[in-house]
Amino acid sequence: MGNASSLLTQYDIEEVQEHCNHTFSQQEILSLYQRFCQLDRNGCGFVSGEEFLSVPEFAVNPLSQRLLRMIDGLNFKEFVAFLSVFSAHASLQQKVEFIFRVYDSDGNGKVSFNDMLEVLQDLTGPFISETQREQVLTRVLEEARYSKDSSLVQSDFLKILGSSDLKMEVEIPVD
Repeated sequence: MGNASSLLTQYDIEEVQEHCNHTFSQQEILSLYQRFCQLDRNGCGFVSGEEFLSVPEFAVNPLSQRLLRMIDGLNFKEFVAFLSVFSAHASLQQKVEFIFRVYDSDGNGKVSFNDMLEVLQDLTGPFISETQREQVLTRVLEEARYSKDSSLVQSDFLKILGSSDLKMEVEIPVD
């Protein structure tokens, strides 16, 4: 297939940088493009959920099925935009928006107690009971001054997570 980076022009790189709010350097974008080409096994210009699952770290992530709903069928620009939230240069707002989308699996703009419970189930698996999960989640919501009946919107997530030192970073190896 040759050098994957040779298929990207300077204009393409700058366009991708603009699309992801300059969270990645040009060299990191070239490295991401090489990785994208490795994942895109059939060369169609899109990475499927199945191809994403070929990344061991992704496959074992307890939230992988939720993430697959967000990423199945991404082109390169969308792939970089998806990964940009994990950049050290991504803003807290970008990270919170991403986390909110993970919790808001039905895309209705609200996260209910049951939505949060499902994520907690994904994260804990069989290691704690449904009752224990409900108790933990109820306590966390109460500490944040919400109730079990609250539906949280994105601004609520920002309020709750905004005071934390939220780390969601991955290192992009530059060849």
